[in-house]
Formats: sequence, structure tokens, C-alpha cells
Amino acid sequence: MRTALISDIHSNLSALEAVLAEIDKHSCQRILCLGDIIGYGPNPVQCADAVAERCEWSLLGNHDFGVLYEPTNFNTIAEQAAYWTREQFERDSRENPDSARKRWNFLGLLPVRKREGDYLFVHGTPRKPINEYLFPEDAINSPAKLAGIFDRIDRVCFVGHTHVQGVFTDDSEFWKPDELTDHSYPIDPQTKAIVNPGSVGQPRDGDPRAAFAILDTSGGDGKHRVEFHRVEYDIEDTIRRIHSIDRLNDFLGDRLREAR
Repeated sequence: MRTALISDIHSNLSALEAVLAEIDKHSCQRILCLGDIIGYGPNPVQCADAVAERCEWSLLGNHDFGVLYEPTNFNTIAEQAAYWTREQFERDSRENPDSARKRWNFLGLLPVRKREGDYLFVHGTPRKPINEYLFPEDAINSPAKLAGIFDRIDRVCFVGHTHVQGVFTDDSEFWKPDELTDHSYPIDPQTKAIVNPGSVGQPRDGDPRAAFAILDTSGGDGKHRVEFHRVEYDIEDTIRRIHSIDRLNDFLGDRLREAR
């Protein structure tokens, strides 16, 4: 089976549409979302509906939680965006109650973790599945943190949250896709790994292209691998949309160009 993995869409419809179109070219049987469908961007309603329609399931991210419940520990810009996003869902509930009811049911039932055999899926980390960050530099600077997280996985864990594409291994290494042969990571049954597919709508690894990954378990030899992908999309369109909304800080659009 070929499974597309997306994460951290952040209401960026232009990026999501580009990624979904690219996924359709890669013979994937299903799509999974690791959370943060909404927050920051200009099209939360459309992105939530697209994920509900196209994904087999999605996880609950910290921004999804912030919009649905309370944006705790958010900075001022993110908090303001969360409240604006909530208002968009509430407005659509008044204008389109039937579709909104389905959307609220979908969002309200988002799980914080999923497990499929040896594979664990969370938004943050297995220790704190909604809001713990695992940064590439933790492989060098925070070995105890990394070891504590690896203690909680059996084989491979897929995470989002940091918006940085790559692979952590249990020998305290972090591998960027460019450091892997053909941008592909062969999953070793003897090695634990934590895989981040990157962010669809808010990359923060210096590459502004939308990111996703594909978990390929279809090999006849029983070997699994993860392919990393990037997709061009109309960044300026998203920036224009953000700039047109008074309640969204222009910074949320401008930083898309630098992917920081």
C-alpha cells in the first residue's frame, strides 16, 4: 500500500490543492493527516472540508485544539488567528447548517494518536501528542529528550508540528531529505525512527514549497520506505488572501516566502 502523509496545512488552500493534485499522480491508496488542518491561513472552512473528504483520518493538532477549545500558550498573532478561524466556522454554521454540522462532527472527533501495527502517528510526540516539539537540533543538543521520546515507540512514529521534513533515528541522527538517496528513507526493522513529512501550508525549513511524504509498504520483499516530496504552489495567492483579512497579521503571509 502507498499511503500519503500530510500535516500542518494551516488553512492554506492553495498549498493543499497543489499537494492533493500531486498525490493523485503517485498511485496512493489513501491519505492520512497528522493534524493542524487549520490556524494561521485564510481558508479554514475549505481546508477542513477537503481533509474530511480526501483523508482516511486526521489527527488533532495544537492549532485544531486551539480553535475548537482554547488557544493556550499561543503568541498574540497565533491567538488572534485562532479566534478569527473560529469565527469563520461559526459564520458558516449559520449560513450552511447541514454542511457545518458534518464539519463540526469531523473536527470534534479528531483523535490525538493512531496506531497501525508497529507504526504510531501523533502530531507532536508520543510523550505529548498535541504540543511537544521535536526539532532537528534536539538530535545533538537534547539527547535525553530524544531518548525519552524513542522509549515510547516500538518501531516508527510519524509526527508533524515542527514543519520540518526529515527523519530522526535512535542513534541521535537527523536526516534531511536531501541527505537521503532519492529523497527516500528505507525503514530498517532493527532501527527505530521518527518521521516528519513536513508542512503543507507553513514550511519552516528554508524551502517554501509545500511538503508531504509517502509511506510505501507495497514492496514484494516486505521492505517499507518513506518518500519525501515537495510541490510548487501559488504562494503569492495565499499571501494576498492573508493580507486581505484585517484580523490576520501580514507576517503570517510574508513568512511563507522564506519558509521560516
